[in-house]
Amino acid sequence: MEFGFGTVALVILLLAAVFVIKTIQVVPQQHAWVVERLGKYHATLAPGLNIVVPFVDRIAYKHSLKEIPLDVPPQVCITKDNTQLQVDGILYFQITDAMRASYGSSNYIVAITQLAQTTLRSIIGRMELDKTFEERDHINTTVVNAIDESAANWGVKVLRYEIKDLTPPAEILHAMQAQITAERQKRAVIAASEGRKQEQINIATGEKMSAIARSEGDMQAAINRAEGQARATVLLAQANAEAVRQVGEAIVQPGGHDAVNLRVAEEYVGAFANLAKTNNSIIVPANLGEMSGLIASALQIVKAQR
Repeated sequence: MEFGFGTVALVILLLAAVFVIKTIQVVPQQHAWVVERLGKYHATLAPGLNIVVPFVDRIAYKHSLKEIPLDVPPQVCITKDNTQLQVDGILYFQITDAMRASYGSSNYIVAITQLAQTTLRSIIGRMELDKTFEERDHINTTVVNAIDESAANWGVKVLRYEIKDLTPPAEILHAMQAQITAERQKRAVIAASEGRKQEQINIATGEKMSAIARSEGDMQAAINRAEGQARATVLLAQANAEAVRQVGEAIVQPGGHDAVNLRVAEEYVGAFANLAKTNNSIIVPANLGEMSGLIASALQIVKAQR
């Protein structure tokens, strides 16, 4: 009986341990567990310590509430100008409602992937090939808005979509490369012509400024010469006036009149002598008496000074 009692106690202890383990559920951070009671949704367990009823409640689904990256498989899309384009992208989403994520769709990941692909084909089909490379941000935003509206019923929030690669056919890629090369050559030619044009403008501007500077220099030089000549004329006139004044003052002094007569006689004789040397003919003054009178007066003045 003792052995039977001990065995029963051990069994009861084991059952109690299993009951405790089944009763206490610890949910990790950023996770949500969905509990079903007798096959029906009962509750969503939050992170931390939770109590459930063993053998009645069961953990049906376990979801991570972290942001999840989902690689969308590459697919071929047809553009508006009937060009095949292989598109590869990645989708980022997050579960916001664990209950809807469990029961809203049989597989929300497959549903999101398929919806992303169909939406992307629709968007690419309305755009030309060149626009697809320019409007990546528009494509990403449109895909997110289209998926997010439907994914709300699945308890999923689509955060963003990013196109990883856009690959056109090889012949289209070669044509695009040739177009880019031609465009760059065109830009190089235009840039060279613009450079030559600017060079000619700079040369013409420099010559114009140089001509203006030379003309201004010539004008200033002419002004300076004119001012110099004017000042020289003024100074000469002042000197002549001073000489005349001094001569006038000298005349009124004692003997001044006689000195003037002597000076006039000397100048008269000198001028006559120079005039006679310029020609082989002998030049005789019209009035020899005046000349002799001047000479006589000059001789008298000289004798008087001795």
